[in-house]
Amino acid sequence: MGKPDFSRKILNTLAGKKAVKVADLKAEIAQEGPRKPEKARTYAVARSIKNLADTGLIETIATEQSAYARLTQKGRQKLASIKLDNSTSLASTHWDGRWRIVLLDLPESRKAERDALRYLLKKAGFVMLKNSAWVSPFPFEFLFQNIKKDFGLSSELMIIVADTLDEETEKVVKAVYRA
Repeated sequence: MGKPDFSRKILNTLAGKKAVKVADLKAEIAQEGPRKPEKARTYAVARSIKNLADTGLIETIATEQSAYARLTQKGRQKLASIKLDNSTSLASTHWDGRWRIVLLDLPESRKAERDALRYLLKKAGFVMLKNSAWVSPFPFEFLFQNIKKDFGLSSELMIIVADTLDEETEKVVKAVYRA
């Protein structure tokens, strides 16, 4: 049995929540760990929380009563990437006859976000038609709708689901998926 991935469990626990008490997070994640002494598991979870904060994936907020942890935008991007890497979370790769087209228009000043989104598009099986136009026969539009909403990309990311492409474009795209 391999080493437990506390960082991934922490990110998953924080997903969809505004914030979680650090003490509750430590207790919950340490409970799921391997059969080692509780003190060792708790220490490992605390180190994972510190490492995630140091890399900017989560932030910790201290109040008078308690300390809280929450995902940062970078953390949400990392979590989306992890979910794409996990083949069990991918949508069906069986074509339903509809094309998913994503138009991505982020300026050079937001290059890091643009590169992260391009990476996600590639991982989801999208093919770049032009610099800002991506197409896929696979039903990943919901993933990108969530990304659009989570990152406030209302005008920078557009998602189109279409029944047909022009004949020449369809030939180009189908050739890529056969290769």
